[in-house]
Amino acid sequence: MSIYRKLVKSRIKTRSKSQVQTLDELLERGHSQRVISKYLKLNKNQVQSVFEGNFDFLMEEMKVGQQVAAIVYLRTMVDLNMVAKQITETLAEIEDEMVLETRGQLDQLYKKYFSSHECYLIEHEHEVVWYVLLGYAVIFLEGLPCALAINVVTTQERDISISETQTIVRGPQHSFTESINTNVSLIRRTVKNPSLKFESFTVGTETKTTVYLGYIKNIANSDLVNEARRRVAETNINAIYDSGNLEEIISDTTLTPFPLTYHTDRPDTISSHLIDGKFILLVDGSPYVISAPVVFVDFFQVSEDYYQKYMMSSFIRLIRYISFFLALCLPAIYIALTTFHHGLIPTDLLISIQAQREGVPFPAVLELLLMEITFEILREAGVRMPRVVGQTVSIVGALVIGQAAVEAGVVSNFLVIIVALTAMAGFVSPIYSFANTVRLLRFGLIFITAALGMFGTLVGLLAILLHLISLRSFGVPYFAPLGPFIIEDQKDVFVRFPFQKTNSRPTYLKTSSVNKSSSKESEG
Repeated sequence: MSIYRKLVKSRIKTRSKSQVQTLDELLERGHSQRVISKYLKLNKNQVQSVFEGNFDFLMEEMKVGQQVAAIVYLRTMVDLNMVAKQITETLAEIEDEMVLETRGQLDQLYKKYFSSHECYLIEHEHEVVWYVLLGYAVIFLEGLPCALAINVVTTQERDISISETQTIVRGPQHSFTESINTNVSLIRRTVKNPSLKFESFTVGTETKTTVYLGYIKNIANSDLVNEARRRVAETNINAIYDSGNLEEIISDTTLTPFPLTYHTDRPDTISSHLIDGKFILLVDGSPYVISAPVVFVDFFQVSEDYYQKYMMSSFIRLIRYISFFLALCLPAIYIALTTFHHGLIPTDLLISIQAQREGVPFPAVLELLLMEITFEILREAGVRMPRVVGQTVSIVGALVIGQAAVEAGVVSNFLVIIVALTAMAGFVSPIYSFANTVRLLRFGLIFITAALGMFGTLVGLLAILLHLISLRSFGVPYFAPLGPFIIEDQKDVFVRFPFQKTNSRPTYLKTSSVNKSSSKESEG
């Protein structure tokens, strides 16, 4: 078996690592290792038996020189115009007296007629199956114990458009698509560095999804890249449909509501993470690219912070931190003050609150939970409904239900303000997965505060803080550079310093090149 694998890997120098890995997986799973027969009829019967029952499987026969040839492919995976013009018509133009009897002669045919195509010479039956599934057209010739696989995969894909989940006012507006190769090109257009490397993996025993690991070789920590490579290579799962599947598998732990990787559909954000010394993971079919390792403060930074004046960027970033605190703690503080600690509320405000709650039949915690759950239902309905009516339903529903609930005496006016302010503060978070974490923790703080008052709120916040300090993202402390406190990395945490004073990469990443300008000079 080991000798066979060496032959497979050394036979075609242009084959990528992902294809070699996939061939190894096919062998380990017991797929046929039989060599392609020199008899065309046997090859046709074998391929036909594998794809029997598939409406899109096609097998065409034609004359190539003095030999009979068969072309097999899946019509739903290939560009039919390319098959007709670049394969069928090309083979029909071959001289009538030509006879191909050896692998070397087939190799010459490939170089003469298909040199501009991605093409592979294959010798085993399981390779034929794999390339047909990839969208290749495989050509058999009578008398030859090998075949030619030509890439004619269909190129239908979504156009590059504006990011709809992480919008900015100033800066690049394009976003990633579902095509992994398009996403790589978007990154390379921004990071024109020969040290930018992309390694290919195949993940998913059934879906065989292509995954790219990207990093800048002379910047990223080699131990970090090796760990990422190991986790991706050891991924054992049946199917990968989106980067979110891989994100959960490779994380250090799943026992946390906080995201341990960063995902975005913005090429400029991913490019900045690469230059900082992080690695990225691209999944074929997903418009979201994973970046790691990630720390807590990364979720309060957006690419637009670096496209405008540092004073304005610092102000907006402080607004994000305040919004995070309000979205997390405001409902719990409301319960603590109105139920347990009336003395902490100014007298006039307390009288106003109690007057509004005079006709409300529910305690404050039940009143708050009723409104929070109602708002969550409206939010989810707005997301899942068709876009034409989704936003309208959520806005009108919130206004109508809120006003009706107040007039019916079910909730108070002040509580509606609290819930609305909490919801708006939650929307400030630039990363959706992090905003979901805040939504989940908010309910936990509500329940513990309802039982213990303000003491419960403080206990809950302390538990969250201890949990953040204990987390790791690929070995990097999740709460860095705040815990542990790193003085050198404080220039881009709560506020953004001018570019002249933030010319170093985060020290907690332990990059090969600490200073950004010196790295550029060495590359030049």
